[in-house]
Amino acid sequence: MCIRDSYKIGIIGCGRIAQKMATTLGGMKGVARYAVASRSKEKAEHFAREWQFAKAYGSYEELANDPEVDLIYIATPHSHHYEQARMCIGKGKPVLCEKSFTANARQAESLLAYAKEKGVFVTEAIWTRYLPLSLKIQELIHSGIIGTPYTLSANLSYPVSYKERIQRPELAGGALLDIGVYTLNFAAMAFGTEIERMESSCLLADTGVDAQENITLFYKDGKMASLQSSIYAKSDRMGVISGDKGQLIVENINCPQSVRVIDDDYNVSAVYYAPQCITGFEYQVYASIEAIEKGWLESPYMPHAETLRIMRQMDELRKSWGVVFPCD
Repeated sequence: MCIRDSYKIGIIGCGRIAQKMATTLGGMKGVARYAVASRSKEKAEHFAREWQFAKAYGSYEELANDPEVDLIYIATPHSHHYEQARMCIGKGKPVLCEKSFTANARQAESLLAYAKEKGVFVTEAIWTRYLPLSLKIQELIHSGIIGTPYTLSANLSYPVSYKERIQRPELAGGALLDIGVYTLNFAAMAFGTEIERMESSCLLADTGVDAQENITLFYKDGKMASLQSSIYAKSDRMGVISGDKGQLIVENINCPQSVRVIDDDYNVSAVYYAPQCITGFEYQVYASIEAIEKGWLESPYMPHAETLRIMRQMDELRKSWGVVFPCD
C-alpha cells in the first residue's frame, strides 16, 4: 500500500483538457501540480509557468522517468494514448488516461494486459463515471421510483468540426470516440451491459471520420436506448430515462447538473442537484489515488471490463459505417 501526504501529478499534453485538469488540481487537497510534458520544451515551460507546475519536460519519457511523479494523466489525442500509456506503465507509473481509452479495442486489450502483467494501476478518465450525480441516477433507477425502466434517450453534440484532431483519421477523430462515447457510457450506467443488438446510421465527414450518428441499443430484457451525437450541432445534452411510472430527466449527460424525477401524473416530484465542485475532474483523480493506496489495478468506477466492452462496441459501430483508422 502506498499512502502519501500529497500525490505529485504529472500531465502529458498541454491542450485544453490538460488546462482543465490543471485548474482542478489547483483546487484539490492532497495533490500537487508537479510536472507537465510536451514534445516542445518551450510549450511545456509556458504551461508550467501559467499553471504553477514545478517541472516542465520536453519529452514524455523524461516525465515518466521522474521518480517523484506519483500519477500521470494522459491528455493527448486518442491516437497517442496506447503508446504513451504503455510507456508510462513500463516505467511503473500509474496512469489516468483520457477517454476514449485507446483508438480501438485491440490496443485496449493489449494495454490492459500489459498493465496487469506489470502490476500497475491504469484507468480510463471518462469523468462521468466518477461523478456523484451519475451514481445518484443509478440509485434512483434501482429504487423503483420510475417503475420498470424501458426507454432511454440521450444526445451530445458540439460544433467541433473545425478541430484538426476531430477531422483526421490518423488522430482517431470523429464524433464517436470524442463525444458519442459519453452517450454510450450514459446508457451503460443506466441500463447495464446486456445488449442484444445495435442499429445505427451515420453521416461521414469529407475526411472519412464519423460526423453525425444515431445509435439504437436493444437490450435482452426489452429496454431500448436511442443515442445521438454530432460534431456540427450544439445540442441540449439532455438524457431522459422513462419507466412505466415516471421519468428521470438529466440535465447535461456530459456533466450531470440536475436530475428531475417526474411522476406518473407528469409532475416534478423531486429534483437532485450536483454538489458544488471544482470542475468535476477531481472525482476521477481522487478515485485513482484511492485505488493506488489500496493496491488496486483498476477503479471500481470504471472497471477494465467496461472500458473493453465499450471499445469493442465502438469498433463494431465504426466497422458498420466504414470508418477506418490507420492504426486499425
